[in-house]
This record gives sequence, structure tokens and C-alpha cells, in this order.
Amino acid sequence: MRLATSWALWLLVAAPALILLLVGAAFAWKRAVRRFGDEATVRRLLLGVSPSIRVWKGIVLVVGVTLSLIAFSRPQFGGRTRMLRRRGIDVVVAMDFSKSMLARDVYPSRIDLAKREVEGMLRDLGGDRVGIVAFAGETMSYPLTTDSTAAALFLRDLHPNDMPVGGTAIGRALVAAGRIFEGDPTAGQRTKVVVLLTDGEDHEGDPLAAAQQLATAGVQVHVLAIGSGSSEPIPMYAEDGSWLGYMRDAAGAPVTSRLSPEGEQTLRRIADATHGNFYKARPGQVGLAQVRGALVRLKRAELRARKVTVYDEVYDWFLLPAFVLLLVEAALPDGLRRKKVAS
Repeated sequence: MRLATSWALWLLVAAPALILLLVGAAFAWKRAVRRFGDEATVRRLLLGVSPSIRVWKGIVLVVGVTLSLIAFSRPQFGGRTRMLRRRGIDVVVAMDFSKSMLARDVYPSRIDLAKREVEGMLRDLGGDRVGIVAFAGETMSYPLTTDSTAAALFLRDLHPNDMPVGGTAIGRALVAAGRIFEGDPTAGQRTKVVVLLTDGEDHEGDPLAAAQQLATAGVQVHVLAIGSGSSEPIPMYAEDGSWLGYMRDAAGAPVTSRLSPEGEQTLRRIADATHGNFYKARPGQVGLAQVRGALVRLKRAELRARKVTVYDEVYDWFLLPAFVLLLVEAALPDGLRRKKVAS
């Protein structure tokens, strides 16, 4: 047995004291009557008043009020652990599809390995919802869905050559991810996460301002920087997938890509602004295993937060007797009516 609220407990402590006070008042009344004069004569003068009945009325009143206070304190019985319906998490994967992601500093290329690892991450999400933002100079979005297979298929069929505008605009990608959450009426009740995969070469926009907007909306951004610090040439492919050589600038020099210290610092600041984590790809791998581990920990933390103990409310056990006792107290007279003796 437990009480859900304890505001009336201090009154319950006073109840026995009140009963003792009433009993003591009855004895004091009898003693006062004896001191006043002949007890029989005094009782005839106090016709219709019975100290004993008045004491019993007081006791009934105190017990009734005490039971009412216990009922108002919401007594609860039992107790069983119950798992509330889990809200789940919404994850938007923002993947860089700029031409620099074709670099081969990881095998077979940055973009191919990133796709492979993202598909594995989507399988780990289970029943949680996932959305996709593919970005270069502009963005292409896939709305939130529990069908991770369909989301993975969207990524699998996409290639940097399919992006309408070249370049890299991380800020636009983050804004597009925020719009996916805003466009879903239930997203506000769920944990929101953005997983940003990019080589860090931001060519336009203000990614830090976009990150601040996501932080205000309660969105956490985990950033995965892909690529090495050394310059890597960017290959070119025909529409049929055949290799055409390496990209060159107007002067004929090879176009290279690398994760610069400035770019890495920007990505770290994006993660810090949204209370997320920054991860850097290791040699020969993209490094999504660390992001997958962070999402698993997030799901476990939310699962623990939704575990509650449920008790049965038993206030009616006390409220009904209290109601009956208060009715009895109101119906009891102050004394027994006595017959007048003829003089």
C-alpha cells in the first residue's frame, strides 16, 4: 500500500490526538458537572444534551474525515512494471552525393562504401522511421517511413551523376532534413536524429546556422567525415558506368578532394551545436559502426525512460466508509429527548 500524494499525511497524524481530546473533554465535562452542583439536578437543567453522545459524534466525525483524507491522498495497491508504447526515433540520413564522393581513398569508393554501411544501419533501426536527404549543390529528399528497405533502395539507385546541381551544400542538406521533420505531424513526439555523411568540402551556404535551427527544434546531428587529409583525384564515369579518367580543371590539372582542417572543424562545430557526435572515417572504412552504436544507445535510453510502474487505485475503499460515517454523524442527535416530570 502506498499513497500517491502526501499533502494530507500530517492531518492523519493529528486524528488520534483529536479522538483522545474528545474523550478527555467528556471526562472533563462530567467533572465540571459534579463541581457545579448536584449531578442529577444539573442533568435535568441540560435537558436533551448528552455529553457521551456528543463525544461519539465527534469520534465518528474524526474517523470519517480521516478516511476522507486517506482517500484524497490516492492510496494505491500492488505495483507492476509496464512498458509504455515506445515513441521510437526518427532518423534522417543526409548523404553527400557530390562528385568528390567518387574518390577512391576507400574501396571501392567513398560513395559506394557509404551506401553499403548505411544499408546496414537502416536494418538496425528496426521499426523506427527513416528519411533520406541526398545532396550536392541541391537536395533530393525521401520522406520518413518505416520501410527501411524502400529507403535503402532509394539510396542504392542514386549516383552523383543524377544530382541536378554540382557542388556541396551542407547547409541546404541540414535545412532539408529539418523540413522532413516539420512536415510530419508526429515527429514532434519522437526523438529526432540526423546522420550527416560528407567529405566536408562545403562550397556554399551557412551550415552552422542551419545546425543551430535544428538544435532549437531538438534535433541531434551525428556527423561522419569521410575521406582522408591527403588530396585524392576525382574519377569520371560515363552514363553506362565506364571509367573516363579523372576530372581536370580548365588548366588541365587534376581536380582533387581532401578533408581539410577547416572542413573538419566546421563538421565538429555542427555536431557540437546539436549535442551530437563527430566521427572520422578510418582508413579503409567509412566508420558508420560508431554512428550505429550511438543510435543503439539512444534507443536503449529511450526504452528505459518509457518503463513505468503502475499501481491500482483503491481510494474507494476509504471514500465510501467515510461518506457513511459522515452521514451517521449528521443524523445523530446531540442527546436523548427526556420526558418532562410533572411537578
